[in-house]
Amino acid sequence: MTKEEIYKKIDSLGFDRHDFIIITGTSLVCHDVIDQTDDIDLACSKEVFDSLEWPVRVEHGSEIKYKDCFDIDYNLYDLEHIDIIDGYQCSDLVTCYELKKSMNKPGDKKLIQKLELMVCSQDNYYFERKLRSEGVTLIAGVDEVGRGPLVGPVVAACVILPEEFSLEGLTDSKKLSEKKREFYYDEIMRQAISVGVGIISEEKIDEVNIYEATKLAMREAISKCSVRPEHILIDAMPLSLDIPTTSIIKGDLKSITISAASVIAKVTRDRMLDELDKKYPMYDFKDNKGYPTKKHLEAIEKYGIIPEHRKSYGPVRDYLEKQLSLF
Repeated sequence: MTKEEIYKKIDSLGFDRHDFIIITGTSLVCHDVIDQTDDIDLACSKEVFDSLEWPVRVEHGSEIKYKDCFDIDYNLYDLEHIDIIDGYQCSDLVTCYELKKSMNKPGDKKLIQKLELMVCSQDNYYFERKLRSEGVTLIAGVDEVGRGPLVGPVVAACVILPEEFSLEGLTDSKKLSEKKREFYYDEIMRQAISVGVGIISEEKIDEVNIYEATKLAMREAISKCSVRPEHILIDAMPLSLDIPTTSIIKGDLKSITISAASVIAKVTRDRMLDELDKKYPMYDFKDNKGYPTKKHLEAIEKYGIIPEHRKSYGPVRDYLEKQLSLF
């Protein structure tokens, strides 16, 4: 049903707008997250719920009344988490997201990810605030940079921020200019409770592969923090540790703590490549940071490779194989 159809259906059933909250699929339509839905639920107070003479079924131990396309449940009634849309009380996006996530229907996977990104784009302290409400205070964010380049190490950072941390505009380091990253780097280093950096060399990357090397860099970054975190938020990659972790897809956009770690890791590695550029200016590392740009690939063909190149990576490996074929 579209938003307009939902409103007409609600009006036709004679619902008092002050008694009901529109939840899940319906609320998502009301918030323009999706265009239409058949997943239409309402919540109300127990008093209103008891007054409804509708059929009842039991789901997950709770009674739910239903009529036509509507389910009614009083357990989710919470006036503190609603928005008023066209005069209707609708669950806010956080409530929609948390409800969809708790239900965890296979068909809702992409929707849950979309809702999570929308919620965190409005509040990138969401995950940290939720953990603190559970009594967790030392929250670390972990991110890496340098999985794709042909040259140099993979670098990870672990950052623990204070609860009162504030840095307007901080987000995924890839979305920041170099000047802003340098500014944020200094501010994060100044305000953070602790920062750890892990650096895994190109030799190790060639030995164990970039995925395993990235995990090693993350573990090293965590171990180098002067304070042991109570919970770790990690950008996408699952990591087996003796500390509770949460892996967040696009975490560098969704979590302020992971954003901080992404800046530390990015600036640290970029500075290393700037130094390498001074030694090998023909490869243009200052601009490409080791990624396989046209100028970088042309330089490999003209000048060959350097010790810092990752020999297991396609263009470098292809060059080496071509050289061997000449003998």
